Amino acid sequence: MSRREGWGSFEVGWRPSSGTTRCQDTIRISLGTAQLQIMVELIFHLQVTTGITFGVLVMRLLPPFLHQHFHHHHRQPNHTLRKMAQLPPLPEVTPLTPSITRILAGNPSRFTLQGTNTYLVGSGPNNRILIDTGEGKPSWIAALKSFLSNSSATISKCIITHWHGDHVGGIPDLLSAFPNVKLYKHRPDYHNPSNFPFLDIADGQEFEVGGGGRLKAVWTPGHTEDHMVLQYFPPSSSLPSSSQSELFTGDNVLGHGTAVFEDLASYLTSLSKMKILATGKAYPGHGPVIEQARDKIDEYIRHRKQREDQVVQQLRQYPEITAVGSEKGWTLMGLVRVIYKDVPEALHLPAAGGVVQILKKLEREGRVRVVAEGDGGMGEEDSPSGWRGKGEVFLDRKRDA
Repeated sequence: MSRREGWGSFEVGWRPSSGTTRCQDTIRISLGTAQLQIMVELIFHLQVTTGITFGVLVMRLLPPFLHQHFHHHHRQPNHTLRKMAQLPPLPEVTPLTPSITRILAGNPSRFTLQGTNTYLVGSGPNNRILIDTGEGKPSWIAALKSFLSNSSATISKCIITHWHGDHVGGIPDLLSAFPNVKLYKHRPDYHNPSNFPFLDIADGQEFEVGGGGRLKAVWTPGHTEDHMVLQYFPPSSSLPSSSQSELFTGDNVLGHGTAVFEDLASYLTSLSKMKILATGKAYPGHGPVIEQARDKIDEYIRHRKQREDQVVQQLRQYPEITAVGSEKGWTLMGLVRVIYKDVPEALHLPAAGGVVQILKKLEREGRVRVVAEGDGGMGEEDSPSGWRGKGEVFLDRKRDA
């Protein structure tokens, strides 16, 4: 990706996410109000294809003057950084159960909460399994080595929940310290520029854990295409019921707030699958232990449904409301300004990513149609997976009861 910063524009070379047939080599964006919508769409596709958190992309791609405004706004005491400061602190190393220990990756931020959680699963000297590796902070590998040394234990396997940098960044340090560890990840070649020697994980594959118990890997795309959760069946004496299990949720469900996702339809399907799997506690990729996993997953599903209902409700109000939307239909940013009217305007841009996903889902379902500016319709190659958020959005009243 190439970038040229300036006071009013920048250039980015990019490709849309897989599933589209068109490729645009370079886009020059002037930061006028009419162009912010295109900028949102560009950032969204970059998130999907690079995996960098949406907000991080906003911070990295905005020209200096807007970057400073955005950064300054986040420093206000009533916004995100204050909320992050209010998160309960988590110890660097926490034995959660006799067979589960959480080791923080040492990378707290507004996007990673208290930091990425990595987990050691198992007991006894052999066959401990590590889940995720953080982003490569020296404090993490030091804490991991110290804990294992004090426990007279070793790691046999490391399972990666998904390919994002704050989960795979510690792999070089891990392999340096424990060269015999086997690395596992679903779709080993998917977003693996460092060519880590991953072994594939099949959906439903099981791993025996030291001290008894087992981990079952379940493919749950949504946050990323390769995302896996791990259902844990501890030794039967560890839980009230031998049929009860616990769930390592990766980044599909967090200990605080809600998660970002690449594909809303896949994400909702995965949440429903996870709800069936989660009969006890959940151990998220970020944030504290979730005591009632099913309740939390239900909360996530309700939240996504509420957001979808908000979008549909605004589309139903056309043409009565035209002050925010265009005179023909609703634009993406018009919807965002209404749905997120109680959210600081500086956060509308990153919030638009979720609205894009809702509109793409509704379009796949035939409930909305998007009319691109200038041609009055969309080419077949643009719909639905290649929808770019340009033009007006209409509710298809024939299909939306």
